[in-house]
Amino acid sequence: MLRASSLVDLRAASPDYESTEQLKAFLRDLKDKRTPFYLTKGELDLVLKWKLGSQYGRASWLWDETSPRLVKRVTTETFLAQAADWEALLERQVKSLTRLRGVGIGVASAALALILPDEYAVIDFRGWRQLFGEDRRSFSISNYKNYMRAVRRLSAQLDWSPQEVDLAIWELDRRMFPVLRRSAHS
Repeated sequence: MLRASSLVDLRAASPDYESTEQLKAFLRDLKDKRTPFYLTKGELDLVLKWKLGSQYGRASWLWDETSPRLVKRVTTETFLAQAADWEALLERQVKSLTRLRGVGIGVASAALALILPDEYAVIDFRGWRQLFGEDRRSFSISNYKNYMRAVRRLSAQLDWSPQEVDLAIWELDRRMFPVLRRSAHS
């Protein structure tokens, strides 16, 4: 089991830290200006590129077919969603975002983590491997809930946001397995 003490020196150590902070600031500014909050297709595309890095082109044809109007409608619904508890809200928001072609659970988690960093983290194989000791490349909503439970425990111990914990976990794994780095946050 990953210990919080293993992450202390990695909070801002990722080579992606600055670009992640810039993207979060850009999205935070949008959130402050828009009521209700939504993303345009171009803005969500920035999230896809950040998450997928060099893998972005792999499914870009799916994303290309997604209408800007649909992106605005789905993201508006996603960020207006409410639920009785965080797990039900996570499920509702992920299901909403994954209605968009080219957006799977990983990309949905990236959008949530960048826009709501105090609530969410990005699920990916690196984080999963560090938290659960297994190699996994695809994720269900149930996996994401388990991941978030573990990240939230570390977040509480470190007094960091879940997104900060996630980036530190990602950097820890990248340092342990440097050859596997293929993209910004996958």
